[in-house]
Amino acid sequence: MARYTTLAINDPRKLLFGTAPHPVKTKRGLVIGGGRVYPEINFTLPTMFVQADTMAQVRDHYSRMIHEVLTRAAELEVPGVVVEFETLPPMTEFPDWGMEVVNILLAGIEEAHTKHGLKAALRMTPNDNREFERPPIMRSGRYWEKMLELFDRSAEAGADLLSIESVGGKEIHDEALTMGDLRQVIFSLCVMGCRDMRFLWTHIKKIADRHGVHPAGDSSCGFGNTAMVLAEQKMIPRVFAAVVRAITVVRALVAHECGAVGPGKDCAYENIVLKAITGCPMANEGKSATCAHLSPVGNVAAAAADTWSNESVQHLKLLGGMAPTCSMESLAYDCRLFNQAWASSGEAGALQLRDWMVQGDIALDPQAYIISPSSAIRLAKVIVAQPTDYLAGKAAAREAVAILREGMNAGQLKIAEREQSWLDMMDMTLDEMPDDEGAFIAEVMPMLDSSRFIAKDYEL
Repeated sequence: MARYTTLAINDPRKLLFGTAPHPVKTKRGLVIGGGRVYPEINFTLPTMFVQADTMAQVRDHYSRMIHEVLTRAAELEVPGVVVEFETLPPMTEFPDWGMEVVNILLAGIEEAHTKHGLKAALRMTPNDNREFERPPIMRSGRYWEKMLELFDRSAEAGADLLSIESVGGKEIHDEALTMGDLRQVIFSLCVMGCRDMRFLWTHIKKIADRHGVHPAGDSSCGFGNTAMVLAEQKMIPRVFAAVVRAITVVRALVAHECGAVGPGKDCAYENIVLKAITGCPMANEGKSATCAHLSPVGNVAAAAADTWSNESVQHLKLLGGMAPTCSMESLAYDCRLFNQAWASSGEAGALQLRDWMVQGDIALDPQAYIISPSSAIRLAKVIVAQPTDYLAGKAAAREAVAILREGMNAGQLKIAEREQSWLDMMDMTLDEMPDDEGAFIAEVMPMLDSSRFIAKDYEL
């Protein structure tokens, strides 16, 4: 495992969609980060139970979805597609069920290649079921073993990319968010979360290497996106959610320190910072993911996307067709615009389109401002300058507060008056936190409900 100490991209003007210093090439020849943005389509079942007596319906839904979305992609002459399969919890708990869907999707990808010449790759994202125990058992037990089994079998079957939305540290993070407790947010993400990530991603990397597939990346979705949704519901301040987003970078970066090569997971809005640090291609989602969730970052999220995702959509009938097919069309046209900017005017054209997208979002919400290219480079620099995850999280939070304060004072960022005092409160909290991780752990542990997590699973 190697710690990043320098940036792969240190100029905000070079942090662009469609291109990455270290592209990823899939079995069918997609070069992700090689000068073109590809759609990444994700779809799921309508509301229904997944159990033994419904598996025939499950198979039928996925067979129709993969055929319809790839047929539409071919009709629109899309040059390539990433298909993501995020399993539902029973499909990870019972890997045979998950593998039935994997094989359906791989067969659909093969059919589209044979019939239409369409290049497609499968991203496999098992659901992290470890949290279903109470307290969660993170390093052993049936949920852990079944998850690894599904990773291994799907990689052997032909999945190109391995990803997960892991949950380590979530036991205390949800309450820390609702209480606005920055100290416990950093503890959950940068102490508990990072330790779990190293354990988890060491195993995922071994599976990927064994089968010659790509360990792609993780997402702090259950942390940063939860904060974003709570802020959208006015349950927590937007400035607090923006600072949480900055800290999530430290946790998600561990996957790359363990060997992940991208494209990073679509729901990780922190991916723009990860791209600056690692040079790996990244998936992103935004305005075309409203079928899954609302956000205040719809255009700015596309600034450095190498695949552009709809997040997920259920297999439901809309006026235009089935929802996954409609999502495929939206993504196809988005990517056509990205790629035309490169084709027409090269880097200058891509930079112009990127800047229009960024400038349309960042003044209106601190969560958009914090993931702009210039903010991303600033966050990346302070993170790689620190020797430990804890200090990196503390530095990211400090820099995020400074970025937001400077933007507000310069008239470039609107922050509600009721939230402005939170910038001072977060700075005060950071001032009070020790520089030594051991002292920080000793300070925070007595504050936590120890019945919610298994300390030894986090080396505590």
